[in-house]
Amino acid sequence: MAPTSQQLKRLRGEHIALLFPALLPILIFSVGPLLRGMYMGFTGYQLGDDAAVFNGLANYRHMLGDRYFWQSLWTGLIWAVVVTGGQVGLGLGLALLLNANLRLRWLARTLVLVPWAMPPVIKGLMWRLVYHPDAGILNHLLLNLGILERPVNWLSDFTWTLPAVLLVGIWAGMPQSAITLLAGLQTIPEELYEAAAIDGADGWQKFWHVTRPLLRPVMVAIISLEFIWNFNSFSLVYVLTEGGPGGKTRLPMLLAYEEAFRYGNFGYAAALGNAMMVIITLLVFIYFRNQLREQQ
Repeated sequence: MAPTSQQLKRLRGEHIALLFPALLPILIFSVGPLLRGMYMGFTGYQLGDDAAVFNGLANYRHMLGDRYFWQSLWTGLIWAVVVTGGQVGLGLGLALLLNANLRLRWLARTLVLVPWAMPPVIKGLMWRLVYHPDAGILNHLLLNLGILERPVNWLSDFTWTLPAVLLVGIWAGMPQSAITLLAGLQTIPEELYEAAAIDGADGWQKFWHVTRPLLRPVMVAIISLEFIWNFNSFSLVYVLTEGGPGGKTRLPMLLAYEEAFRYGNFGYAAALGNAMMVIITLLVFIYFRNQLREQQ
């Protein structure tokens, strides 16, 4: 017997009542501050002001002429593209290696997760020690090999800072890509490789005609998600360089942080956050559109 409309309304009410205790913290600690921050982006609020005064689109007009914003946006795009490409490319190679029938494969799969499991602050501090101009192991190794004639200050040199930080970003996120791609590889039936071998396919041909097309949905997903996460990065670069030298590694989120907590321009910082939210929303929309296309 189908439930009546009154019974359905009562059930909906009971479900909402059960969900409310779980939704309340989200509304208080997530939705509320988000809406407050979005509104603040349309104000000229600065540290010490009594109230946030609405100023319309003034912050966004200023943003369009702010060279620091465009510089950080360009740096963020370079960071997202290079780091994502390195993470997925090297992660795919590592996943293929971990998927092979090697001895102690289980140990290698465990160890590869170590960089991913470490907190970003610990990763940043560790790599600051590696890059240290006097006591760092990298300079020590390169000097002993005769590659360098004198120590390099990797995190303060305008030439080397961005490549050095990009390398850390690739290293930090590569395990996640590798494990995701490894899971995708293990869903490919072994019979397809056996059939390709019977047809005379070598290793590269097996990868190109069997692995690549079947792994494509996973590749699209991990590339899209990694790009969004990397474009939204903050903590790792902040610990490494704080956006320096001279803004060379200042990502968009670092610029918003500086405007708020270094200069007290909370209204403009919130406007920067709103702009980033729009960009990230567009990226998420493109990701889900691609996912829907893959399912059709």
